Amino acid sequence: MAKDNRTKLEAPEVCPVCGEDVPRRALACPECGADHNSGWRDDAQNYDGVDLPEEGFDYDDFVRREFGTSRKPAGIPTVWWVTALLLIVLSIAIYFLAAH
Repeated sequence: MAKDNRTKLEAPEVCPVCGEDVPRRALACPECGADHNSGWRDDAQNYDGVDLPEEGFDYDDFVRREFGTSRKPAGIPTVWWVTALLLIVLSIAIYFLAAH
C-alpha cells in the first residue's frame, strides 16, 4: 500500500465563504459546501465578513439607486382594467344565456 505524502489540511473554525461554524475535521462547510478546493485559504482563520459594505455605506442612497425615486409602484395600465371588466361582463352574459 502506498503511503499518502499529502499534507493534512485543517478546516477553519468559521467558514470564510458563508461565516457558519465548521465542525472539526470536516471536509467541507455543512452550510455552503465550500472546501479547500473551492474557497478555503491558508489564512481562512481570519474571517473578515466577506461582501460587507464599506463603513460609509448610505442606505438611503442605495435604495434610491436600486429602486428609483418613485415612492408608489406603478399601477395597472387602463387597458388591463378595461379588458378585465369586459371579460367579467362577457362571462356573466354567457352564464345567463346558457341558463335559458
